[in-house]
Amino acid sequence: MLENIFISLVNPYNKEALQTLWQEIKDYYSHKNRKYHNLTHLENLYNELYLCKELIEDWDTVLFALFYHDIIYKSTRNDNEEQSAELAAQRLKEINYPEDKTERCRQMILATKSHLPVSDNDINLFTDADLSILGYNWSKYKQYYQQVREEYSFYPDILYNPGRKKVLKHFLSMSFIYKTDFFRTKYEVNAKENIRKELTKL
Repeated sequence: MLENIFISLVNPYNKEALQTLWQEIKDYYSHKNRKYHNLTHLENLYNELYLCKELIEDWDTVLFALFYHDIIYKSTRNDNEEQSAELAAQRLKEINYPEDKTERCRQMILATKSHLPVSDNDINLFTDADLSILGYNWSKYKQYYQQVREEYSFYPDILYNPGRKKVLKHFLSMSFIYKTDFFRTKYEVNAKENIRKELTKL
C-alpha cells in the first residue's frame, strides 16, 4: 500500500527518482532496530490522516511529511526531527517540489518534536495523527509502549523509566493532548487514561 501511495505522490514531479526514493525510505524504516518507528507506523499514520483528508489543505505536502518525518531515527540522538526534516527538504528539492511547500513540509516534520499547537491547521492535524496511538484501546497502546521500550533497550530501567515518566507527565500536564477537534473528540479521553495506566507500571 505505502509503495503505491508514494509512487502516485512522486510521479507528477519526477518519474525517474521514484524507485530510488522509495527504496531509501523502505531501507530506513525497515532497519532491525525499528520496533515502533517503522513502516507499520507510517501505514497507521496514513489511515488516520485519510479519515480527515477533507480537513487538510495540502494533501501532497502532508504525505511527504508522513514518509520523511521519522526517516532518521536513532534512539541515542536528540536531533532526529531536525535530521529528518533536512533530508526531506533535500529530497524534495531534488524532485523540484515547490519551495514554499518544501518549507511547509520541513516545518511539519520539525513540529513532531514538541507537538505544540501552531497556526497551520495541516500541521496540527499531522502531529495529532502522529499521536493517535496514545488514544487507541489498551492492548494496542500497550504494544506501542513495549515497542518503544525495545527501541531503547540499551538503557536499563533505572535510566529509561524516569525519562519515560517525564514524557508521559508532560502530556498529562497539557490542557489537551490533541490540538484539533477531530482528534480530540476521537482520542483525548482514552489517551489520558492510557498514559495514567502506563505511569502506574513504571
